[in-house]
Amino acid sequence: MLNKFLAGRTGYLVGFLSSFGLVALALWIQTKYHLEPCPLCISQRIVFMALGVLFLLAAIIPKFPKFFAALQVLAALGGAGVAVRHWWIQAHRESMVADCGVGFDYMFENFPLKKALTLVFRGTGDCAAIDWTLLGLTIPQLALLAFIGLAGYAIYLAKLNKK
Repeated sequence: MLNKFLAGRTGYLVGFLSSFGLVALALWIQTKYHLEPCPLCISQRIVFMALGVLFLLAAIIPKFPKFFAALQVLAALGGAGVAVRHWWIQAHRESMVADCGVGFDYMFENFPLKKALTLVFRGTGDCAAIDWTLLGLTIPQLALLAFIGLAGYAIYLAKLNKK
């Protein structure tokens, strides 16, 4: 029954809604608990949105499920990489610089793109902060689980819709 429901465009729309739903959840957590997202948090949100767009494109153009699955898995793995990096920074927060560093907007407004991207992925002191947890898991750990889940879901949809 579930396979029948998720076959075709509906499954990809569920992926789209899940990806953007995770971004909406992150924004809700941010506003409810008055948190300021670090550059790596913002990067993970961007990857979730890109993944959502890929799911939406797969719903609009259903003729290439394997192609879109490959792109979705690559995007999810990229997001998982950012989440792992963020988790590593949090795990080593004792050795991180105490100040928060510059913000995401400031980096892209005042540095060349290559330098700004280097600064984003290096992480800053605020990337090391653990401001919120759910069941003992930090936000990057939860994001990692979500990226892995969405990659698995993309593979599942590709097998379900293979042509």
